[in-house]
Amino acid sequence: MDAQAVGQRIKAAREARGLTQEELAARAELSATHVSVIERGLKVPNLDSFVAIANALGVSADTLLIDVVDRAAESTACALSGRIAKLPQREKIKLLRVVELLTEDQD
Repeated sequence: MDAQAVGQRIKAAREARGLTQEELAARAELSATHVSVIERGLKVPNLDSFVAIANALGVSADTLLIDVVDRAAESTACALSGRIAKLPQREKIKLLRVVELLTEDQD
């Protein structure tokens, strides 16, 4: 597991919610030092800590483990599909053009 990548995603999710490490630690019932060590990728959280952090942030484990769990990409694609479906038609077309450009070399 890429501890640094997971730590960075935890940090990004925390910052997106406007939380400090201390606030996340309190919500997850962990020490702020432990959260800091995890965010810096120096330690992989145990399962209980990982679940507590994901729950405290209100994010799925898939979101935090996208490059670790093979099925996480499928789950993320499904969630994005639902969000895309809610867009106005013009926005859908723009988004699909961008995706086509990004993936055209993959054929």
